[in-house]
This record gives sequence, structure tokens and C-alpha cells, in this order.
Amino acid sequence: MAHPILPGCEPLSVAGSDLGVLVVHGFTGSPVSMRSLADGFVSRGYSVEMPLLPGHGTHIDDMVPTRWEDWYGAAEAAYVDLTSRCRAVAVVGLSMGGGISLALAENHGSVAALGLVNPMVLPLSQDLLDGIDLLLESGLEVFESIGGDIAMEGVTEASYDGNPLRAGRSLSDAMETVSANLGAITCPVLVCTSVQDHVVPPASADLILSDVSGSVRQVLLERSYHVATLDYDRELLEAEIFAHVDAVLGGAA
Repeated sequence: MAHPILPGCEPLSVAGSDLGVLVVHGFTGSPVSMRSLADGFVSRGYSVEMPLLPGHGTHIDDMVPTRWEDWYGAAEAAYVDLTSRCRAVAVVGLSMGGGISLALAENHGSVAALGLVNPMVLPLSQDLLDGIDLLLESGLEVFESIGGDIAMEGVTEASYDGNPLRAGRSLSDAMETVSANLGAITCPVLVCTSVQDHVVPPASADLILSDVSGSVRQVLLERSYHVATLDYDRELLEAEIFAHVDAVLGGAA
């Protein structure tokens, strides 16, 4: 049976104008990491959907059986819902949420703009995959956590304290397809990249910058780690993403 949603990890659904924004959190994380961004879009008048991806924000046991298809499917359903009531929709994502955002833009030409924060787009290295397979063969299903990579002391993202290995392998496998199809993305893209990121390598941002077909711009975050939405550069990051979406969609006010 699924566990209850942890305080602060609740999804968000707000009906605003006929311009929409889908906000997507990361792997083993929760809407906590994206709440400020989502609330900012609400205050700007947008219709906003921020789903709690399957298996997240409750207990790690709920995430162990979930896979890429579950997380992407939930985000896609929220996107389709937004498009049914909005004339234009942007997608904003962190880490895996960035990978989901890219996949949505590859599969839905209607995505108007992307705002990406340390997005994952490259699969794991073969050495890491081999290590995961060895751990799984040994009977281990959950390994040490990849969450909480934040430079600012005392800040947490309400992520799990473990990494479900089969779920992580599913994510890596999906990135094979996402990384190969970046050329299908034609909408304007903003990539916010932390100079120090201990989770996603800078090569992911480099690939996006080189392979997407639409206009792309990068903002470097000098003081933040992976979860930059909760870190020292949060205000800069938010200002850049709000300006990007406003410029492309025309503003919701």
C-alpha cells in the first residue's frame, strides 16, 4: 500500500490564465525542490501544474517498483491537461525533471519553451551500469542516496535517503533515447547549469547546447550545487527562468 504524502511534498494545480507552465521535480526528490518556482509562476498569473511523480514524496518503498514510463507518463498527462485549457505551455524541470521536459518537447512539438536546471540527458557510464548490475545481482535493491546536493547549509529538498537501483537503471536507459533525439526540439531553451554539480556531469548541458534545433541559452550558477532551486543562486535562477518563459509566452498577466 502506498504511504501518505510527506508534508510539503504535495503536488500543485492552479488554474490561472490561458498560458500554462508544467513544473517537474527530480529523481528521488519532490515538489519541495520546485515549490518556489511554481509559486512564482502562479503569482505571475500562469496556470500551473506541478505533479508529484509516482513513487516520490512518500516512502522509498513506493519508488522501488516505479520506472521511467511511470514518471514520464504522469508528467505527460499533466502536460496534456494543461494544453487542453491553455493556448501555450512551457515546461520547467530539474535534473530528471529536465530530462522529462526534454522528452516532452521531443514528443510534443507544441511545447512552447523549456527552462532546465541541471538537466539529466546522458545515460550513466558503462562502469556505473555494470556496478548497478553487480549490486542487483547481490540482492541489493537500494543504494546510498544521490539527493541533497546543496551548498547552502541547513537546506534540504525532502529527497529519499536511498537510491532505488532498478529505477535508476530505467532512468539511464531512457536517456539513451532522449539524448539521441535532441534535434527534434525546436522551441527556445534556457539551461541553468551549476559550476559545481556532484550529480549530473556538465557534459549533459554541453550536449543540449550543441544538439537542440531551437535557440538555446545557458546561465552559469557559480555558487550552487545540483539542487540549485534551493541553493545560493535561487533568486538568479528564478529571475532567468521567469524572464525566459515570459518572453516566449508573452507573459500571463
